[in-house]
Amino acid sequence: MSSPTYHTDGRMPSQHPSQALPEGYRLQEYLIDRPLSAGGFSVVYLGHDEAGNQFAIKEYLPSSLVARTPDFALQVQGPLTINQSAFRHGLKSFFEEGRALAKIIHPNVVRVVNFFRANETVYMVMKYEQGRSLQEYIQSHLENGGKANPIRESAIRHIFIELLNGLREVHTHKLLHLDIKPSNIYIRHDKTPLLIDFGAARCALTQEHAGLTPMYTPGFAAPEQYGGDVPLGPWTDIYAVGAAIFACMAGYAPQAANLRMEEDHQAAAKKIWHGKYSDELLDIVDWCLRLNHLERPQSVFALQKALSAPVSQPARSKGLIGGMKAAFRKVTQR
Repeated sequence: MSSPTYHTDGRMPSQHPSQALPEGYRLQEYLIDRPLSAGGFSVVYLGHDEAGNQFAIKEYLPSSLVARTPDFALQVQGPLTINQSAFRHGLKSFFEEGRALAKIIHPNVVRVVNFFRANETVYMVMKYEQGRSLQEYIQSHLENGGKANPIRESAIRHIFIELLNGLREVHTHKLLHLDIKPSNIYIRHDKTPLLIDFGAARCALTQEHAGLTPMYTPGFAAPEQYGGDVPLGPWTDIYAVGAAIFACMAGYAPQAANLRMEEDHQAAAKKIWHGKYSDELLDIVDWCLRLNHLERPQSVFALQKALSAPVSQPARSKGLIGGMKAAFRKVTQR
């Protein structure tokens, strides 16, 4: 699934969705400019109001359940009793998500300024932000051959310590994100991170309707998102945070949790990047990626505390010149 990503140049990261609203379509006080992205459960548009203010407008549109009518309303297709029940359940969750997010005013959480019903569905209006996703930021650090040019530890800590401020506020409001990954972490032009594209409605809909494929993201989804008796909680989002930090280092996601539960081939971060990042940061990644939810940080506060703690300098291969300089420094400091 392509996650909503707000590009500054108007590019759309996926193909134009066939059921998207047309350019110039009016939704209450907003006019649609163009689609920004589309996934299995929603379409995000760029729009503006009469004053010219730009917004990202997210439409609840589970494409496998509905079709667009000539008057642009959504109509449930297929087995009506089953699909209508699933659609209404997801619609309710999407609406509740919008209402919950509208109460959160935090610089590191996408700002929902309005949400309303129209066209037999629900729309969520968000402040439009300028910047790029963390996924794009990671890709910019990849060399032509595909080998990762790792993001500096200072940058990783800056991004995630600030992002966790927002996630902590989300959890305070009894809401989980459930789809944290680099493409859902937005980096503004001023380098501040923003948490976007919450997965509550997707989760509710896939739980309700067995015919739909769950929309978790392999590599970032925690083991409990694949089913079982383990409840979802802050530890679920924390697993995804650990996977996102891993992706900053590796340029790719960890092994998918469902495969790890069958046969765990995921090497510890401390083993992969020993000497390239501090032991403290690598221990944090391994802590977040524990398969047993009770062995992970149980709160964002605990994770923030660990990320903010003083760290030792990562050992690096200095070479002959570097070694001589280090030895000289030791002598002069005596």
